[in-house]
Amino acid sequence: MSIILPVKGISPQLGANCFVAPNATIVGDVMCGNDCSFWFNAVVRGDVNSIVLGNKVNIQDGAVIHCTYQKTKTILGNNVSVGHNAIVHGCTVHDNVLIGMGAIVMDNCEIGSNSIIAAGAVLTEGTKVPSGCIYAGVPAKKVKDISQELISGEIDRIANNYLMYSSWFKTS
Repeated sequence: MSIILPVKGISPQLGANCFVAPNATIVGDVMCGNDCSFWFNAVVRGDVNSIVLGNKVNIQDGAVIHCTYQKTKTILGNNVSVGHNAIVHGCTVHDNVLIGMGAIVMDNCEIGSNSIIAAGAVLTEGTKVPSGCIYAGVPAKKVKDISQELISGEIDRIANNYLMYSSWFKTS
């Protein structure tokens, strides 16, 4: 059964049509929009600061979303995919972003819209990713500008697929 718990009297607030896997954990000051999904072993911990997710955000298997006590909140825009085993911590992610599998996004990073953070990339503290870029490596650096084909072929496709996948688990 999913773990959805209040912390210090603040309970997670989930929008309409959200899917929470049976072993996902969502605690504390977490607010998400509509059509979001929290997959198996995902952890979204709003215990030390707030976490806000827009509409159509998917937090894939084993991913961790957290923040820093009295310092950094975590904000994810609309149409954001957080890949398997990624860590997103105390940062701002704008709309239409794909964070690849195993990527790490550290405190005070800001990722502009229509961007991709490659699998395994590490955005060190305070990194600013301009809109429309692909960042890769350790530490992550810009590798190229993103094409419209990648925006629709990867960012949109993955977000839409996760919305479809979540429908498979919902009972009528």
